[in-house]
Amino acid sequence: MKFPSPHQIGTIPGTEGWQRMYPYQYQFVTDDPERKGYEENTFWFYDGLHYPEPLYPFDTIWDEAWYLALSQYNNRIFAVPPVRGVDHRIINGYVYISPVPVTDPKEIESRVPKFMERAGYYYQNWDKLEAQWKKKMEATIRELEALDIPRLPEFEDMSVVTDAVGESKGYHLLKAYDDLINLGIKCWQYHFEFLNLGYAAYVFFLDFVQKLFPSIPLQRVTQMISGIDVIMYRPDEELKKLAKKAVELGVDSTIASSQKWTEVEAALKKLPKGREWLSALDLAREPWFNMSTGTGWFHHDRSWNDQMDVPLSGIATYIQKIKQGVDIERPMEQVRAERDRIIAEYRALIQRKDDQVQFDELLNTAKTVFPYVENHLFYVEHWFHSLFWNKIREVAAIMKEFGMINDLEDIWYLRRDEIKQALWDVVTAWATGVKPRGTRVWPREIEWRKGVMQKFREWSAPPAIGKAPEVIQEPFTIVLWGVTNKSLEDWAQVQEAKDPDSIKEFKGFAASPGVVEGRARVCRTVDEIRQLQEGEILVAPTTSPSWAPAFAKIRACVTDVGGVMSHAAIVCREYRMPAVVGTGHATKIVKTGMMIRVDGSTGAVSIAR
Repeated sequence: MKFPSPHQIGTIPGTEGWQRMYPYQYQFVTDDPERKGYEENTFWFYDGLHYPEPLYPFDTIWDEAWYLALSQYNNRIFAVPPVRGVDHRIINGYVYISPVPVTDPKEIESRVPKFMERAGYYYQNWDKLEAQWKKKMEATIRELEALDIPRLPEFEDMSVVTDAVGESKGYHLLKAYDDLINLGIKCWQYHFEFLNLGYAAYVFFLDFVQKLFPSIPLQRVTQMISGIDVIMYRPDEELKKLAKKAVELGVDSTIASSQKWTEVEAALKKLPKGREWLSALDLAREPWFNMSTGTGWFHHDRSWNDQMDVPLSGIATYIQKIKQGVDIERPMEQVRAERDRIIAEYRALIQRKDDQVQFDELLNTAKTVFPYVENHLFYVEHWFHSLFWNKIREVAAIMKEFGMINDLEDIWYLRRDEIKQALWDVVTAWATGVKPRGTRVWPREIEWRKGVMQKFREWSAPPAIGKAPEVIQEPFTIVLWGVTNKSLEDWAQVQEAKDPDSIKEFKGFAASPGVVEGRARVCRTVDEIRQLQEGEILVAPTTSPSWAPAFAKIRACVTDVGGVMSHAAIVCREYRMPAVVGTGHATKIVKTGMMIRVDGSTGAVSIAR
């Protein structure tokens, strides 16, 4: 397997100087021999799981946040024995990551007691500590909601004088921006408090079962941890409840009369039963409609509350299903029955009593941590992020008022430290009455960056770069991102093909069992998701929890990235729907309208015609 060297990937013509759009430590370098050597001899893979598109300069904040949070918990807090953290770089706007292993066997051994003591405390007190976590996260969200982004007045209020405040709105604006950014970083500190340990519990169980049964498919092991209810499904459940209520009240035809929420809302307000339904909707919206229309990692992933056409589409889908007599509930009982059957089948094959006890303990721990591994997404990447993006838009409104940017959405083309610099320009200009210098600097720079971002989108990021390892053992890389030695071989074969149209079969992870054939629809955005037709097969870079209503329409799912514990894999198992994840290139090979065959039991995807 050969992948390009990170230092050999050229700059896209017309984007020279793009590096200034991102923090300097994200660059692959040649001027530092030690760092250059490390980068060349390290294996890096494109993190398409989180970033299926190039990263806007401001949106880099969440990558910086988990760069720190994951690595500190791995290396400095819980002392995970085999891996320190995850290193990050950016090429042409795309994020590449690499787990940093602990290479010295003696050091690994010395870290084990620390890990057992520290992680053991969390596992033994999981429920109590998780309850504390929810309080911390909700308090952080409430603090974000209450944060005031002050506008700059022509004159300060007289109370500043009479109350001897001693501070100006200019200072308060700078402080509010700092507080906003710090709340975001703090939120991500909490985000990873349990997350690594949650995945580790999966990995420990997976490793133990695979040693007992070397030929067991990964998919079988993950099925043993399925059928557990989590709040991540709650927003979708609220849509189902609203669909049922619409049918009960007889306003279902009004809701289905338009795809535009403003038109539907106006029509409902004219009906007594419509107003009753709207009251039920209002109860559901907080907090459950603080659901991103995408992954929540990008500023353009507006929430359901901001784009009500999206949940309206989901409600309309469920109304149609109900009127057709289709059960819209997830098949939880069947999933649990299959889970319990698989557990009993394999447990009965374990001969040693000690192994049975350890099997039970590891399985119970994996089941205990499962809700957090899903639920944290709603608190952080959906609820918090949705509010955060809109607070930044309040900052953008002030910058637009002072001519620093031409449009509110232009703010995302600036790094977070550049925004702070621009705000200093704003407040000093406001204080002195002099025109800000940034009015001639930032609009021109942003216009150039818009052109750069467009060229980034047209570039095809290689799935991996650098020196491929002989054996990939890092557990999170395998179960979350779906990067294994076998997947690298599959990716390399596809990459070597000169004509993507000549590829008739490719492989990924067997994520959820079953075989189906159907018409493909390639979806990268929530708008494309809304175009899904009944019985189609979803092909996407990755999937988002907010796409849940789509799973009521589709027959199977195929993704570019992700392992057996990725969102697409988990949801498809819950819906008993075939899935193949981590194919590397599905969205490049498959075109909307193609007939494809998906084998979720073997991981093979073939183009039928």
